[in-house]
Amino acid sequence: MEFFSDVPEPVAFAGTDPGPGGLGYQVYDPNRTVAGKRMEDHLRIAVCYWHSFAWPGSDIFGEGTFDRPWINSDADPITAAEAKQDAAFEFFQKLGVPYFCFHDVDMAPTGNSLREFKSNLDHMVDRAAQKMSETGTKLLWGTANMFSHPRYAAGAATNPDPEVFAHACAQVKNALEATQQLGGANYVLWGGREGYETLLNTRMKQEADQLARFLELVANHKRNIGFNGTLLIEPKPQEPTKHQYDYDCATVHGFLERYDLLGDYFVNIEVNHATLAGHSFHHEVAYAVDNGIFGSVDANRGDPQNGWDTDQFPNSVDELSLALFEILRSGGFTTGGFNFDTKLRRQSMDRTDLFHGHIGGIDTLAQSLLVAEALLYDGTLEHTRDERYAGWQGDLGTQIMDPNTTLAAIAEAATAADLDPKPRSGRQEALENRVNQVIWGTT
Repeated sequence: MEFFSDVPEPVAFAGTDPGPGGLGYQVYDPNRTVAGKRMEDHLRIAVCYWHSFAWPGSDIFGEGTFDRPWINSDADPITAAEAKQDAAFEFFQKLGVPYFCFHDVDMAPTGNSLREFKSNLDHMVDRAAQKMSETGTKLLWGTANMFSHPRYAAGAATNPDPEVFAHACAQVKNALEATQQLGGANYVLWGGREGYETLLNTRMKQEADQLARFLELVANHKRNIGFNGTLLIEPKPQEPTKHQYDYDCATVHGFLERYDLLGDYFVNIEVNHATLAGHSFHHEVAYAVDNGIFGSVDANRGDPQNGWDTDQFPNSVDELSLALFEILRSGGFTTGGFNFDTKLRRQSMDRTDLFHGHIGGIDTLAQSLLVAEALLYDGTLEHTRDERYAGWQGDLGTQIMDPNTTLAAIAEAATAADLDPKPRSGRQEALENRVNQVIWGTT
């Protein structure tokens, strides 16, 4: 059965004239060379399984609105899962992107036991492997959903009940091995409920120790099975819990350092999670790059008038360009990429709306990449940074950073030189203007 018959051919680069229906990329040209690599190889775009194919368009105030014939609660669960998988891979192929991502529960019915869940997952993974072979689609990352079921209301790894912890271990083991079987480049752990709702019944130190133990177990299993992908943690500040232990990149970095897990885990940064934490996406990417924990990205956006995780399709070149500049200047992705963790608005009911959302978001990323390349070659930002910190390469800066230098010695040097440093402009407005000039002038 063909689910997207209104899109007979794969979406292709069409330039300024996307043609009838607007189903053509205006900027995203997979084979265009940007900063020495193909655009497709820079962006490594993936479609998410969950919002795009497992969500019917419901919210807490209303039932699903989407035209999704593969979501059929009356059908046999495996038959329905197979139809959903057929729709997903038809979409991946017609959108013309190289990767997809999935949760275990997106792909396979959970059944009535862990044993049945694993059997269902094995069946669907075998089937996905065949689909991947037929379409050429690859897996950017897999993960386990350990936040939707009521058993995870108080968390998975941080749950006060060790039986829930053990259940989560089984679920991650199966999902990690499924990801390996499908050649996944990464495996993500999103602690959707790894936090607390009230301190009145919470032992934070114990929960942190449990979480560290869980991450240690997963990293050890990765090595034991020979999985060559990267383990990623996805930071998020709050929602659904009041406070989550993976609040932002700096929090995750400190946690990994405290529990000697640096090098085992990197971060998967979501744009909307960054803004919920009170940061810009640019900040989170720059922090991760500068501290050696950058891994991958969930591309989306929030609504500035709504403090909720709205997961809208990205549409701001201004927001994404500087983050892509940081990624580009660091050498780009290794195993990561841009996963579209995005969902349509409930009034976008047609199946073709799924194409329009992704096409617009992908073009926004592509344009942002061109701006990032232009900023890199322009050199203004890097030159300004080099100039601003140049003193640290001189005698005084070198002396200060020498671990053998004491506070008294620095004070003596400052007194002997009669230092009276004058403040210097950071030129913020001039730099903001230059960024805008590059954005406006990039084609």
